[in-house]
Amino acid sequence: MPQTIASAVQHELVIKKSRFIACVQPMPDRAGAVKIVAELRAQHPGAAHVCWALLAGGQSAAVDDGEPSGTAGRPMLDVLRHQDLEGVLATVVRYFGGVKLGAGGLVRAYTDSVAQALLTATKVPIIKLRRLRCTAPYAMEGMLRRELDAAGASLDAVEHGDDVRFTFSLPANAADALRARLDEAGHGRLQWPSDADDGDREPA
Repeated sequence: MPQTIASAVQHELVIKKSRFIACVQPMPDRAGAVKIVAELRAQHPGAAHVCWALLAGGQSAAVDDGEPSGTAGRPMLDVLRHQDLEGVLATVVRYFGGVKLGAGGLVRAYTDSVAQALLTATKVPIIKLRRLRCTAPYAMEGMLRRELDAAGASLDAVEHGDDVRFTFSLPANAADALRARLDEAGHGRLQWPSDADDGDREPA
């Protein structure tokens, strides 16, 4: 099951006098990642490189920032993929210590920096959510609210008109069972005007 991390964590390595300051943090999109990287550049004006990798679906990225091609961003991204993470940004700020590490040494340094940071990260599973809508007579509003609460569903909206319209979401793998239970409890009086499956993915 894909996971994300709960909060940002950091780790620092020193290899042949070069400092590698790694950070991994939750990040949903590339725009947010670019902003974080810009902030790091401002915080570390003396750094030789600010390399980064983002694993976020179609917005994923791997940036070497002047290191030899394929020695920084791609290895960092591979670490995130290997741990089945999603929506995670890895950054490594490098202060050059005067000793060249070679391509193999750089790959190991950037890989180890991110891997060590992830050892202290709290991982949380990503749950695919499904959104449902139904309408019910006013007399059944209380029953529906109790059922949704008992099922742990998130009540997104309630609209009052000729009847009561509920919009709610819950883990996709529990949606069909809850719908069947509500149909039974409502004695066929519930209506399902549309199944708004948004395919949202959120941390559990």
